[in-house]
Amino acid sequence: MSEPIEHLYAVIPAGGIGSRLWPLSRADAPKFLHDLTGSGQTLLRDTWDRIAPLVGDDRIAVVTGRAHRAAVEAELPGIADKNVILESEPRDSAAAIGLAAAILVRREPDVIIGSFHADHVIKGLRLFEHAVRQAVAVASAGYICTIGIPPIEPAIGFGYIKRAGELIIDGAPEAMFVERFVEKPSLETAREYVADRSYLWNAGMFITRADVLLEQMAQSAPELHAGLLELAEAWDDRDRRGPVVDRVWPRLPKIAIDYAVAEPAAEAGRLAVVPGHFEWDDVGDFASLAKLNSGGRKENLAILGENARVLADASSGIVVSQTPRIISLIGVKDIVVVDTEDALLVTTSEHAQRVKGVVDALKLTGRGNVL
Repeated sequence: MSEPIEHLYAVIPAGGIGSRLWPLSRADAPKFLHDLTGSGQTLLRDTWDRIAPLVGDDRIAVVTGRAHRAAVEAELPGIADKNVILESEPRDSAAAIGLAAAILVRREPDVIIGSFHADHVIKGLRLFEHAVRQAVAVASAGYICTIGIPPIEPAIGFGYIKRAGELIIDGAPEAMFVERFVEKPSLETAREYVADRSYLWNAGMFITRADVLLEQMAQSAPELHAGLLELAEAWDDRDRRGPVVDRVWPRLPKIAIDYAVAEPAAEAGRLAVVPGHFEWDDVGDFASLAKLNSGGRKENLAILGENARVLADASSGIVVSQTPRIISLIGVKDIVVVDTEDALLVTTSEHAQRVKGVVDALKLTGRGNVL
């Protein structure tokens, strides 16, 4: 890695339970606090190690829930206390990223923030750095920039970004305007997007000047913007912060950053994208987890769990075990087995996206104690 990027401050939103990875991922042990790749450390720590060379340890802020503060600080012993931004309850990504922007711009008026998920897997750090540096050049020119991933298959688990005209900016030769965002498509539509070549996977990474982000939010989500400014004004005063958070935070609208900022910015012609040519996966379900841990070969069986006891014959898919039970698989293909002390999940890779429906059903039936 080369020298840290001037003016860039990294923001890591570390929230959400990763409901499509239940029962492995829970409210008290969310996805970002698990080692899902066999690296020997959590996804959060992997994210920190990937970003720190670009900005320095003292320029990384983590936005997380109060309940996860101790775990986050244990994973990231180098993080400064002022850079742990705590949410009293989840209010979605626009509130998390917007609060960090509002706090950081008061401390450093010309700051550029880069938002990078705590629970994604990225390989190819040189290519990652190259994309981030291009995005920072775009942000310095006053645009909101996202990093999109050139699709390698017609994935239905990701959103897509449609590129428009070329954007001429020094230091960002691949930058283009964004025409629109597209929700997760059907398989047929995804095939059309891949063939079109103007579409990229939406990796949910945003790089922008903090004041530009807040200006866009003031136009497209004014109620949220007003609340975030009120919070930021009191944030660095320990005596004032608590009462203001208790009063303001529960009133903040729940909205994703895509809807509050990115889509309106695209319509206004102020959203750009640069392609990221690195390997990327959001580890959004057990199908992607199986692929990550089986070398990309569908005929392999991936096994996760420090003391997993698995006997398999002519089987493929993934087994995640947190118990001492012996799990035997005979002649099953693309199987997903997740065995925990109080819950067992059995499905297939084809239906992995439907696990979230089980989580929703458990909530509705009053069995949220296993979530």
